[in-house]
Amino acid sequence: MTVGICLVGAGRIGAIHADNIAAAANARLVHVVDADAAAAEQLAQRHGASATELRLALDDSSVAAVLIASSTDTHVELMDAASAAGKAIFCEKPLDLDLARARQCLQTLEARGTLLALGFNRRFDPDFACLWQRVQDGEIGDVEMVSITSRDPGPPPLDYLRRSGGLFMDMMIHDFDMARWLLGEDPKTLFASASCLVDPAIASVGDIDSALVTLQTASGKLCQISNSRRAVYGYDQRIEVHGSHGMLRAENRGASQVQCFRAGSVASDPPLDFFLERYAAAYRLELQAFVAALTGEPARLVSGSDALKAQVLADAATRSHRKNAVISLDYQGPAAP
Repeated sequence: MTVGICLVGAGRIGAIHADNIAAAANARLVHVVDADAAAAEQLAQRHGASATELRLALDDSSVAAVLIASSTDTHVELMDAASAAGKAIFCEKPLDLDLARARQCLQTLEARGTLLALGFNRRFDPDFACLWQRVQDGEIGDVEMVSITSRDPGPPPLDYLRRSGGLFMDMMIHDFDMARWLLGEDPKTLFASASCLVDPAIASVGDIDSALVTLQTASGKLCQISNSRRAVYGYDQRIEVHGSHGMLRAENRGASQVQCFRAGSVASDPPLDFFLERYAAAYRLELQAFVAALTGEPARLVSGSDALKAQVLADAATRSHRKNAVISLDYQGPAAP
């Protein structure tokens, strides 16, 4: 069975998804939709698809699913339209920048029985997935502490930061999802400390570029997340899980894993340049999982509930930083002011 997919968003992430759809044996890119008609046409031509309007794509019975890779402020509207048309949905994170809108959207999609998957691709990274499975297998006993390091080689443009929702919502939200996944429990309290250490201009648009967050679960498990918009040595992505019987660690990936040992020095390749290279396999595997779910095969997807809880944590981190206070987390109701 081959499933037809409409891609909304012909930018950098959209192009990655388009390539992966085209490479999948049981999926076909049917339509590309983008406000930039030229970008949509170029990407569609590359993969033998058509560039069209969303309304026409949703009316096409050959389209089983819509993959949303457009800007965050369009996600809710697009998910609602795709769901109303009876299409399955894969949406890039986050659901929305507003928790109330995100909750309402999920309630609507759930009432319609829409298949929904969110683009938290790091769960599909082969190293991280292996680490998680070994935790589940009890290799290190009971999880006690998790450490997550995620540092970009440099900050994005200021224009992007103005509409991104801030570091916690745009960048650390991936780490919040990983924290829940690895801890095996929802955190109950959160404390965030943040600064502008990389570029003072980032503060001028109301954002931060360096942050540490501590999470604690009801049973006492701890997690610390470290984010920075500057890592001069490459894209820094590491995870460590400490348990009652030992520790599991996933290190950075370089162009190769070969090390050179010589008198007075040990050398290895630096971390890969950025997320497109580091998580190339993860993007392929999350697409494969979504297509498997579409064809009725068992697949472990990142659900709307998972995405909402990551967003609750991102929202709480923003409030914790502003108030310099520990935040007690409520995953059911609206965020406190």
